[in-house]
This record gives sequence, structure tokens and C-alpha cells, in this order.
Amino acid sequence: MSRHGGALRKYAAGLSLLTRLLDVFACLVAGVLAYTLRFGSDRILHLPGYAALMLIGALLILIVFPLTGLYRSWRAQHLFAPVARALFSWVLVFVVVMVLLVLAKQSVRFSRIWMAEWFGLQALLLILLRLAIYGTLNWLRRRGLNRRFVVIVGSGAQARALIRQVRESASSGFDVVAVFNGGNGAEEIESHRVQPLGSLAAHVQAHPVDEVWITLPLEQSRKLREVLGQLRDVSANVRYAPDLRDLFLLNHGVTEILGLPMIDLMTSPMQGTGSLLKAFEDRLLAAVILVLISPLMVLIALCVKLSSPGPAWYRQRRHGWDGHEIVVYKFRTMQLHHEKPGRVTQASPRDQRLTSLGAFLRRTSLDELPQFINVLQGRMSIVGPRPHAVEHNAEYRKIIDRYMLRHIVKPGITGWVQVNGLRGMTDTPDKMRHRVEYDLYYIEHWSLWFDIKIIFLTLFLGFVNKNAY
Repeated sequence: MSRHGGALRKYAAGLSLLTRLLDVFACLVAGVLAYTLRFGSDRILHLPGYAALMLIGALLILIVFPLTGLYRSWRAQHLFAPVARALFSWVLVFVVVMVLLVLAKQSVRFSRIWMAEWFGLQALLLILLRLAIYGTLNWLRRRGLNRRFVVIVGSGAQARALIRQVRESASSGFDVVAVFNGGNGAEEIESHRVQPLGSLAAHVQAHPVDEVWITLPLEQSRKLREVLGQLRDVSANVRYAPDLRDLFLLNHGVTEILGLPMIDLMTSPMQGTGSLLKAFEDRLLAAVILVLISPLMVLIALCVKLSSPGPAWYRQRRHGWDGHEIVVYKFRTMQLHHEKPGRVTQASPRDQRLTSLGAFLRRTSLDELPQFINVLQGRMSIVGPRPHAVEHNAEYRKIIDRYMLRHIVKPGITGWVQVNGLRGMTDTPDKMRHRVEYDLYYIEHWSLWFDIKIIFLTLFLGFVNKNAY
């Protein structure tokens, strides 16, 4: 590979500036197009108030978009990442615009249809712009341009895995150009001759190197100081990539606590901004949904009362966030009965305890509707791992590895498990273990967009299920 592949790097700042200007221009274009669609092209010169609002939106884009990290490098990441970040940033800007209009008591001056069209067209233009930029850069990288040259320190399994990954991901734009021995004495790995560690600094200073990836295993971490000492005068990005593949990681990353950087191995995503976003999403949607379904809930409650003796609602102790006990509400679906202390018998096919109405409510998930009140109380989320009975938790935590990690987030009404069809009895440990894997996948990959996807899929896949009884 020619070392001229990084020729475009000097234009990186210019590309970032151009992208910012295009985002602003798209905001103005979307506003004008929306105005034309709403009022007609013959009135295009009569939009002073609308033009002022578009300029406010453009100004907010210049302020808000950089704060969300939209213009950082998305190299080696899936296209969904920059698109999702762009849409999230635009939603923030639009919400601020709406709040400003309400505070200024000017919201009635603007067409609601125009506002909706402006929002939708700008979102579409942001997506198209990211598609164009992402596709163009990938095309250039596959042809040897806009490359980043990488030196790897270490010659173990992690180094080999990184080299293979770089080789298989041509569109990422990385090239491994040299490998230096991290301690195990290998002479060659993945067609790269392993050079002595002592010559690392001289090589980096004498050749165009953008990244240094240190892959020393944890047991050789004492060598890290020596490596960093050699790199103290280089301008390349230096990254530490220890081999952690044998460890179970959940929401891993780096956090600064008391001024010291710490590597996160297992953490909850519901912290800081994530916690605020989740709380806002839950409370807003729960309030709206409860208003819409309140007549249905009253009707179901009356039917439950008339169908069999007993209360309309059923209250059960379950584990919530951080393992604390909460009370979860459901419509009663069974005849009144008594369980032995410390035991909860799962519902099964043709369960004699089920009422005829109760069986229907379970199949259609209508018995879960009162849990939107739990969401409004802050005890549950709309999306999250389903809360299990306290007695079941006590049983499964002993036999299923990482079972209680489900509780580092709030339990949910629906979740990744439900939209993938995993419902019904968990009469074997393997069935529960399979569900736990889906729950931990959701926690590891949580985002606002993942929640929206699950809610959308629930509308089509999550309510009715043949295994729900």
C-alpha cells in the first residue's frame, strides 16, 4: 500500500466545516420547501416570520449539533451511528424551537402543518447528506485514499485479531504498517514481521503513523510505562486495547472518577444523560398512553369484576432497578387461590386457575396495561427486561450466570425478549438462560432509538403470542 493513502487527511477540518454548513443550508432549504408545499410558490416572498424561525433553527444547529458529537469521526462505524446521531440532534433543536415559541407566546402564528413538514424534510435531508458523505468516504478508502496508518504494539491473540479485522474492513480506512514485539517473542504474525520494541519510537518518528494500538495483555501491563515513554514525543493517537475477550463485559468504556480514569467492565447505561433521556421517554409516553387507554382499562376492570369474584387488579412483589422490591400492577386473570409461602406457580396451558376472560387478557397482553401506572410512578420503564416474581429470581439467580445483571436497568412492560417471541413458561433453565441473553443484549446496546424500535415492533409482534398464557 502506498504511503500516500492519507493524502486527504489535511482536508479533514475542511470536510467537517463543509458538513456543518450543509446541515445549516439543509435547514433553510427544508423550511422553504415546507413553506412552498403548505402555501404555494406564489407566496414565497411573504414569509418573514417563517424565515426568522428558520434562521433561529439554523443558529441552534450551529450550537447544538457540535455538542452532541455529530461531527466527530465515524470511521469504522456502521452508517446507522451517524444517521441516528444526526436525527437525535435535530430532534433536540426542534424541541428547543418549540419551547421558545411557547415561551414567547408565538406558537399560534405558525402553521402546524408547516412545522411538521419542516421537521420531516430536514430529517430526510440530514439522512441523505450522511449517506452521501459516508458512501463517498468509503469509496475513497477502498481505492487507497483517506487511509490511516496503524502501528500495533504486541504480538498476541489481540494483535492478531486486530490485524485480521483491519484486513477484512477495507472501508474503515485503516492499514497496519508495522508490529512491535510486546513480549512473547513471535517472529511474524499475520504476514507482518515483528520488530523489536526498542525501535518503536524511531519508527513512529520516521514514518507517517496516525495510530498506535497497544495490545499488551493484562499480565504484561508493566511494559505499558516503557511503551508510553517511547511515545511521549509523537503526535499519533495512542490507544490501549488490552485483551479482555475472556471477561464478560457490559456497557464497557472509560469513566473518570475523582480525576482518575477507570475502565468500565459492567455498568448500567442508565446514568447521566442516558438516565434523563430514559425518564423523559417513559413519563411522556406513559402519560399519553394512559390518557388514550383509560376508557379501555375501565371497561376491562368492570369485565374482570363481573366475570369472577375478587379484585380487578392483581398486585405482585417483583424486583426492580438495583434489585429493590417493587409492587407491579396487572389485571387479575385467575380465580382467587392460595400459594404456599415462597412459591409462585407459573401459568401453564389449560391452567385451571385461569378465568376465560383472564386467558384472553394474557394472550393479548391486555392484562399488562396497568403497568403504565408503574411507569408513571418511576418503578418501571416501557422498554426493559420483564420483571420476574421475587420467588423466581431467588431460584434462577443460583443457576443462571449473570442473571441479576438484568436489574441494572428498570424492568419494562415490553422488551427485546418479547418482540423476539420468547414468551410463555420458563419450565427449564435453558429457556430462562436464553431470555437472559436477550435481556443483556438489550442492556449492552441500549439507546433511545433501540427503545423506539422495540416499541414499534411490539405494536406488530409483541401483543399477541401463542405462548402467552
